[in-house]
Amino acid sequence: MLQTSAPFVWLVGREMALRMNNTGCLADSQRLDRNLTRMLPTPTLLTRRLRLRPFAATDDDDLFELQSNAHVLRYWDSPPWSERGRSERFIKACRGMAEEGTGARVAVDRPSDGAFIGWCHLSEWNPDYRSASLGYCFTEAAWGHGYATEAAGALLRWAFDTLDLNRVQAETDTRNVASARVLEKLGFVREGTLREDCVVNGDVSDSWVFGLLRREGEPSSEPVQSLPGTTSPSVAPRPTR
Repeated sequence: MLQTSAPFVWLVGREMALRMNNTGCLADSQRLDRNLTRMLPTPTLLTRRLRLRPFAATDDDDLFELQSNAHVLRYWDSPPWSERGRSERFIKACRGMAEEGTGARVAVDRPSDGAFIGWCHLSEWNPDYRSASLGYCFTEAAWGHGYATEAAGALLRWAFDTLDLNRVQAETDTRNVASARVLEKLGFVREGTLREDCVVNGDVSDSWVFGLLRREGEPSSEPVQSLPGTTSPSVAPRPTR
């Protein structure tokens, strides 16, 4: 059973909520009405220690520092960034995911001091198969504090509730034991190995495939709450390496 360390709050602005269903009206259910637009507004989620929110242009320096760190990306399937323009393109791609309705990528920060500590996403959302893929990346300073489990757990709960998911898949380098532990804490089951499916830093590597099914690890039924003054919309590469 998927668990998070604390309840979270789902915040989405009124303008974003109204843009979702083109009618200017909000339906009664948080489940996505597939007859409406596929646009998927990026949520803002609060946990006990973290805030998950849409990326902003002001995140570009922190994002570049994260994605250019060779140690952080040592199990990645692409080299560390060397061009600062990558940050702007990444953030633009996040907006594209929301506009195209293919997923949600959120920045993760710590409200206690405002520190950017990483990001996580649900991508490749397929409403017909009710499936999506999970990915995340966190700064070295954030390792060992349970932040990845807390943030990914909150995003998964939002996705299961809002997108009516049945399955979420994740992949990680077989040498990345810490990432595998995060997935297992979230309730994922290791389903198999992709042999020599990736080249990392010139080395051919294997990947583990993990899956989380609703019937085996559906998130807690604890209701999502909205803070006063906000409106919740009623329709709603392998970064885990």
